[in-house]
Amino acid sequence: MTRQLILQPLTVEAFAPFGEVLEVRGAPDKIINQGMCGRHHDLADLDFGDGRAGISVFDATPRALPFTLDMVERHPLGAQAFLPMHQNPYLVVVAPDNAGQPGRPQAFLAGPGQGVNYHRNTWHAVCCPLSAPGLFAVVDRIGDGDNLEEHWFDTAWEVVEAAE
Repeated sequence: MTRQLILQPLTVEAFAPFGEVLEVRGAPDKIINQGMCGRHHDLADLDFGDGRAGISVFDATPRALPFTLDMVERHPLGAQAFLPMHQNPYLVVVAPDNAGQPGRPQAFLAGPGQGVNYHRNTWHAVCCPLSAPGLFAVVDRIGDGDNLEEHWFDTAWEVVEAAE
């Protein structure tokens, strides 16, 4: 048996309780590089506690819809930002914290040009590209301590597209 989550567009407002949507919105804060580049400045709260920032590249196997969500994870010692190195949609699934356990998940479809930054301790699904390549630059905490907690659901959720 599964429970359904209806996929919704990734928006700044809907995602705000979990982190930031990293995308170009409006005019740049500053023009740089001899007038050829707009800088959209300081878009995420990169909270790394007592660690340091590191950049990794994830090469994830594409998933398909409907997607079975049976596990979420969180990082208690630092934020984690995913910056796609492609222009393809991908899944973003998050859940509020409910006394140390994930609450009801929410599923978003990230579009071209959108990255996400998960706040520290935000429950989220694994990296879920919907097509190849599944390449993401990931900015997260590097340091001592266990920065991964997983939760396996007793009953899985199924992420589905909204009915037309």
